[in-house]
Amino acid sequence: MDDHQVFAQLVAMMLSQHDDLECIGIAADVASALEMTAELRPDLVLMDVQLRDGDGIAATEQLTALYPDLRVVVLSAFIDRALMRRAARAGACALLPKDGEVDDMLHALRTARRGDFVVQPRLLKELVTENRGHAKPPPLTHRELEVLRLLAAGLDTGVIAHELGISVNTCRGYVKTLLAKLGAHSQLEAVVIAMRHKLIGMDDGDA
Repeated sequence: MDDHQVFAQLVAMMLSQHDDLECIGIAADVASALEMTAELRPDLVLMDVQLRDGDGIAATEQLTALYPDLRVVVLSAFIDRALMRRAARAGACALLPKDGEVDDMLHALRTARRGDFVVQPRLLKELVTENRGHAKPPPLTHRELEVLRLLAAGLDTGVIAHELGISVNTCRGYVKTLLAKLGAHSQLEAVVIAMRHKLIGMDDGDA
């Protein structure tokens, strides 16, 4: 059994210890992932970036195109800005490091929502120091800044809406406005751009 299979078996065992989570299948490659998803129709897929016969991000894109309600959380041993952008564009709900905390993975699985893209807050700091090619964005409203700070803390739109006492649709509207104002392609990129321009502080991602 290779390292990927061992990791998958460990994750399956971990999930079996929680009453609200259940592993219904393990796929080792893109082909079997597509086949098993079609047969078993899971609510959520935990996707490794590296599969035997291909790229987990490409597989994520295929799955989210075929099953619009499917949620995909992507795991990778190495995460950089390019991978994050690819995962977001492929329709993933979250991107997590394989060496991250178990509680963070469980939280991501329980709260994953289509249309959201969440990463661990500590990873944001690694991105802020990368290239700074974005022009200074226009001013943001107080409410937009509140939404940004909560996004930086790793919260999804459902939780943010609850925290701010607004509807999820209203919260999604704020997120869309933020993406447009900041010239970002994902919620993650919006947070990174905001941090680079000091619209929110680095400590906002430590919640």
